[in-house]
Parts: sequence; structure tokens; C-alpha cells
Amino acid sequence: KPVIDRERCKGCLLCAKACPTKVLGPETKPNSWGYYPSMAIYPDKCIACGNCYQVCPDVAITVYKL
Repeated sequence: KPVIDRERCKGCLLCAKACPTKVLGPETKPNSWGYYPSMAIYPDKCIACGNCYQVCPDVAITVYKL
């Protein structure tokens, strides 16, 4: 399951593009910096591949295997 630090994420959505199961997408509420961070829309579909973690330029994602 991907966990995204809302305050570190700048909403570039590179993680969403890298996700093979399309788990991630943009939030509808901005963070305190005015960015719309990524969020796990379908966390149950996550296969913990780590692609999102690897491409995140802000180091805002941690992936946990459940």
C-alpha cells in the first residue's frame, strides 16, 4: 500500500504514470503549499512494485506490503 506525505508531494503525478495498476491519482484538496498531491485511489489494487517510490522526485512515497 502506498502512503504519500501530502506536504512533501508537489502533485507532479509521475507516480501515477509509473503505476502499472493505476492505484494513484490526484487529490481534490490542495496541501498547505497549494499543490494537489497524489493519493491512493485504489489502495487494494497495489502490488507493492515500488515504481511510484522510485520515480518520486520529492521522496514523498513509502510503499508497504500488506
